[in-house]
Amino acid sequence: MDLTDATVLVTGASRGIGRALLAAFAAEGAAVVGCARDADALDDAIADAREAASTASENGSAAETATVEGVRADVREESDVAHLIDIADDTGGRDGIDVVVANAGVKHAASGEAPIHEEPYDRFDDTIRTNLRGVFATAKEALDQMPSEGRFLVPSGAIAVDYDPGMGAYAVSKGAVESLVRQLAVDVEQTATVVDPRLVDTDLSAPGGRDPTEVAQMFVWAATEATPAEIDGERVDLRTWMRATRSR
Repeated sequence: MDLTDATVLVTGASRGIGRALLAAFAAEGAAVVGCARDADALDDAIADAREAASTASENGSAAETATVEGVRADVREESDVAHLIDIADDTGGRDGIDVVVANAGVKHAASGEAPIHEEPYDRFDDTIRTNLRGVFATAKEALDQMPSEGRFLVPSGAIAVDYDPGMGAYAVSKGAVESLVRQLAVDVEQTATVVDPRLVDTDLSAPGGRDPTEVAQMFVWAATEATPAEIDGERVDLRTWMRATRSR
């Protein structure tokens, strides 16, 4: 898929992977819409993405077509999500939304410090509401506005399949959201994919992860170069991406 004039929606775009995705997709010439709950942090991320698009354009890429817009929205609230989708649908040079990255997520405890049986009810509920129901709401509202060749991408991690002690509701939510993506893959025309960049240096992770700007290119590849046969309903990890792009 050529991203020139395509519309890309990224939730949870004010920090970490989401922030890097705004810049990466803008540098490809897309019309990018990002959302977050923190309006000030989102404004900073939007400014960085616009600068990335400008730099790419000066270097001769197709990024002169890029636009970057921010919308304050909470994926826990379906009315916010519906409003967000309406705005994204009106953005860009094509009908509909071509790529959605349902990235918004929370993690309420440090890694290893949240045994599942000790999770408070309110913390468990908010984790599931954000990390699982938020992705469901994003898919439910967005898919009718996406072309059949559209891509719905959801970040995840090894914790969804290889459980470690003390990961609590966060691990449960990631395992559940991967099941949601697999169900989408058999129920909808669009390509639905889990993208696992392994440990990334974000506010939600333990220290020592990869730079978000590096792993953002995994998502660009999954949105543009990967075929549906390769990734629909699949769990695309770092090794898969590196193997697919090794000849570059």
